[in-house]
Amino acid sequence: MSLKKTSLYGTATAATLVLTVTACGGSGAGGSAGSGAYDKNATVSIGSLYEPQNLDNTAGGGQGVTEALNGNVYEGLFKLTDDGKVEKLLAKDYKVSGDGLTYTFTLRDGVKFHSGKELTSQDVKYSLQKVIADDSQSARKSNLEVIKDIATPDPRTVKVTLSQKSISFVYNLSYVWIIDSQAKNLKTTEDGTGPYKLDKWTRGSALGLDRFAGYWGDAAKNKEVVFHYYKDATALNNALLTNAVDVVTSEQSPDALDQFKNNQNYKVNDGNSTTKLLLAFNDKAKPFTDVKVRQAVSAAIDDKKLLESVWGGYGKLIGSMVPPTDPWYEDLTKVNAYDPARAKQLLAEAGYAKGFAFTLDTPNYDPHPTAATFIKSQLAKVGITVTINTITPDEWYTKVYKNHDFSATLQEHVNDRDLVWYGNPDFYWGYDNKQVTQWVQQAEEASGTAEQTALLKKVNEKTAEDAASDWLYLYPQIVVASSKLSGYPLNGLNSQFYAYDIEKKG
Repeated sequence: MSLKKTSLYGTATAATLVLTVTACGGSGAGGSAGSGAYDKNATVSIGSLYEPQNLDNTAGGGQGVTEALNGNVYEGLFKLTDDGKVEKLLAKDYKVSGDGLTYTFTLRDGVKFHSGKELTSQDVKYSLQKVIADDSQSARKSNLEVIKDIATPDPRTVKVTLSQKSISFVYNLSYVWIIDSQAKNLKTTEDGTGPYKLDKWTRGSALGLDRFAGYWGDAAKNKEVVFHYYKDATALNNALLTNAVDVVTSEQSPDALDQFKNNQNYKVNDGNSTTKLLLAFNDKAKPFTDVKVRQAVSAAIDDKKLLESVWGGYGKLIGSMVPPTDPWYEDLTKVNAYDPARAKQLLAEAGYAKGFAFTLDTPNYDPHPTAATFIKSQLAKVGITVTINTITPDEWYTKVYKNHDFSATLQEHVNDRDLVWYGNPDFYWGYDNKQVTQWVQQAEEASGTAEQTALLKKVNEKTAEDAASDWLYLYPQIVVASSKLSGYPLNGLNSQFYAYDIEKKG
């Protein structure tokens, strides 16, 4: 799972994804700058609302560190492309034992870190251990705790033994940054193998990346990338209009789109999103321990009206944790659909005919405050009183995610294929259904994708029926860019934003 602003990740299957060889290029990219040569020494200015908390994705670096550094500064054994394929990257090849428990990886030759040190198997071992360490804040930690042993028989070979089969193992490795085992101060510096090295990070303002001359693959198509950070969507749009930035990674102000749509100097791209806005209940805290209460709250909220009020004609209703791009997607929007009369009936059956009150912990950035106000108004109509408690991303991480000290909260979950978190009763929302947990486990140990898909469809249907959460809507993925730009990512899969294929005309 990944959350906007909080860098938590989910899981997926590698078995459904095509594996090819790549270096830099190969992801789905958009934008067309027309004919003519591009400037190979250009500086590309990228506008974003998501500044990193720090530069370490195992220490709470947040969505911003994934957006800026993943694939650009740091690389993994495998890469997740913008269109959802898994490709070999620092792994030249790999083999899996007949019992599915041992993976042997052969590393690519000639790879150097930005410090000049050569990549070895010890660096891979260190990087894996860093993710599953006791103090790791990576949500990949639980996925990769299946690792039983890591052996390094020689500098080019890594042998990983698992405690049980994991159909998602290779996919999960695409989220693991390979870091120089001797590197220090990783919250403020870096030592990766990517096509860019860190130039300068000015907190509260910008983060610059320079093309790395010693990169093992194809050189980045621009010399420098600068991520500029803004506090709100209006300031970000103004920066694009005044040419202070060349592209906006994810448009958050649909009302502003007309000024770009009707201007030949810009291109508006509507890609595929995996980001869901959730009203997440604490399923272990009364009254949300009662499935009828969760169903009632879900039925009392007009998701379609909320989506329209926030995004206009953009975005989609989904009715579950699963977006249409996931293999186990089903349209479940009719399950616990908007029906205030049914909501009142369910409340009465649960013993809350006169309603109840709860506090909604709400992140302080858009669109959460708007959504919280809407939800408060909707639930008041069925007798439920909502107190909105506005908190920062750091407070949310500690209060909600770590300590589970909440009744209900709003949060965005960014990743594809993150339905499986409902199989973990220790996850922050506390949904605990033994059958669901068993189905998720069986899906992870499945021998093939057909079996996995069938099992996860059962999980999807059961969690929707139980209103484990209320999945309010699926975000749109709108990238707005100067017409001088091409080659930028369109889909923003899991918040990454590969910059190395971006071409800028002079």
